[in-house]
Amino acid sequence: MSDAALPTVAEVRAAAEAVKAALDRHLAAVESRSGAKDPAVQAAFNELAATAEAYDELLYEVYDEVIPFEIPEGEDGVPYTGPAEPTAFSVLIRRDYAVVEPQRLVAQAERVAAHDQDAELLHDGGTAGALGVLFGEYEVDEIASRYKEFGLEEGDSTLWITALEEPAEPGEWLATPFDQADPETVLHRFDVSSVFDEEELYDEVDEEDEHEDDDLELADR
Repeated sequence: MSDAALPTVAEVRAAAEAVKAALDRHLAAVESRSGAKDPAVQAAFNELAATAEAYDELLYEVYDEVIPFEIPEGEDGVPYTGPAEPTAFSVLIRRDYAVVEPQRLVAQAERVAAHDQDAELLHDGGTAGALGVLFGEYEVDEIASRYKEFGLEEGDSTLWITALEEPAEPGEWLATPFDQADPETVLHRFDVSSVFDEEELYDEVDEEDEHEDDDLELADR
């Protein structure tokens, strides 16, 4: 049994009052908005969503009840707090690989360098230099589709589409390219991981066990 204290009735009441106040502020912002993309309206919308979510959680914990509102959330369960109508977006990608055949990786890089005078195997010609050559020669998506040829093994990967208020200025974020990776501004995300395959396998095993239990029960009868 958890030692965490359950919310009190007073906390539920306070959360309800916060929702009422947020509703009033949202209506006031809408009534006085300066245009279709008024930041005051967006801020009031985000506040209303956050207070409604907090009230919904407390209401369920204390009374086992929920509110009849759909609180907007991102695809991973994180509430979306970005602009309602983004005029720009960023695509953030991470793909992990393991170098399982370093000789193959270096050989591929040497093959590229032999035909391209600008491609140099730096870092003593090892795997670090080979990666520089290969990523300089091939597009990232091509390496992703041909990773076995380069002696690599796929790991987890994720792609985030994050909303922006306005397009960034040229060169503005190059020094810190991933500072904008805020989960609350993610419009869509696509994750790939072997852990998902394992979960599906466990689900299939559980279903098989259930069927076996049903068969045993019928046999007993």
